[in-house]
Amino acid sequence: MRYIFIETTSEHHKVGIVEDNRLVEFHLDKIEKEKLIGNIYRGRVINVLQGMEAAFIDIGEDKNTYLNVKDALPKDLLHSNERYKISELLKPGQEIIVQVKKEPYGNKGAKVTTHIEIPGRYLVFTPFSKKVNISRKIESQERIRELKKLGHEIVKDEQGIIFRTASELAEDSLLAREYEILHSIYSKIEREKNFLPCPKLLYREPTLGYQILRDTFNKATEKILVNSKEVYEDLIEMEEFFPFKFSQSLEYRKDFSIRYDLGILEDIRHALEKKVPLPSGGYIVIDETEALVAIDVNTGKYVGSKSLGDTVLKTNLEAAQEIAKQIRLRDIGGIIIIDFIDMKKNDHIETVLTALDQHLKKDRIKVNIVDITKLGLVELTRKKIRRPLTTEFYRKCPHCSGKGYILENEY
Repeated sequence: MRYIFIETTSEHHKVGIVEDNRLVEFHLDKIEKEKLIGNIYRGRVINVLQGMEAAFIDIGEDKNTYLNVKDALPKDLLHSNERYKISELLKPGQEIIVQVKKEPYGNKGAKVTTHIEIPGRYLVFTPFSKKVNISRKIESQERIRELKKLGHEIVKDEQGIIFRTASELAEDSLLAREYEILHSIYSKIEREKNFLPCPKLLYREPTLGYQILRDTFNKATEKILVNSKEVYEDLIEMEEFFPFKFSQSLEYRKDFSIRYDLGILEDIRHALEKKVPLPSGGYIVIDETEALVAIDVNTGKYVGSKSLGDTVLKTNLEAAQEIAKQIRLRDIGGIIIIDFIDMKKNDHIETVLTALDQHLKKDRIKVNIVDITKLGLVELTRKKIRRPLTTEFYRKCPHCSGKGYILENEY
């Protein structure tokens, strides 16, 4: 069973996805603090930093945003082999249209780009590029050829698209309709951008609930539970911007709350702890640091019934499934290092890596298995988009600055 819930309280929007009675995605947004990612702004260049090949842009938020030189290149220079300096592209006081591609985190402001993208359910509209690109998760060569042909037929004004994974099974008419919807949204932004003060919000990414429906709703989704009448009615109105219909799965349930679902609460609790148990009695330990995330696998109290090799293999297979779920649920991004229990047989190593890869494919954010080091550590990378789930619940301790230890002896 698969369902999506959108719970609205006086302080938060809580959106989650439950698959086979396990919470696999959970997002928490404070109502008074809207997310910035995906928003498009008319901003002003404040500083141009030659040594960093970057600029700081004022978009009207508390902190100036960061724009790298690669993200500042105009459309006609994007694929040039020539190297450009940030000072050749931007000047202080210059007005510029940017989109937030990464949320602010800690002392760092948001990251922005001039390469605007407007995502839909099946497509990503890319007006800065005239190319037709296909998701790497689509493996059928026949379907890739069909999508390439369709893309070149529907693209206009040299404004390209990326076919998302969901487009593989979608009808061509739906894809063409969504392109028209996204093209019209961008055309409206283009018309308005020269008639507004600076800095100014030009386009706000839809609400969290809308985004989750747009990106994850599929035929396997049995229901969408909503406890707010206002959110329910907003989603009904927004359905016209979807290339498909979802209202038949939408349920308004005023009394719905995750506080009454012990399974969801247990999954959230585990997602906020370092130690996560495995069904056999083993466990994994997840350490999230600023540089990377380290995950360690342990057999714990599980001793098996056959041989050490079988005990290790079973524990590692359980860990591979749980690790993939925790990465997705915690919204972990960047470099991830997994220390599985040492395996002596090559076929056991291959079995575990194959299982890990299959479980990671369920994640809508692409995860790459990079390599296995000589020490047997598995290296992964996952794109950083939002802040990790833990940052929505915890704040840094003012006494230990996040070390997590108590100073026992004075110096």
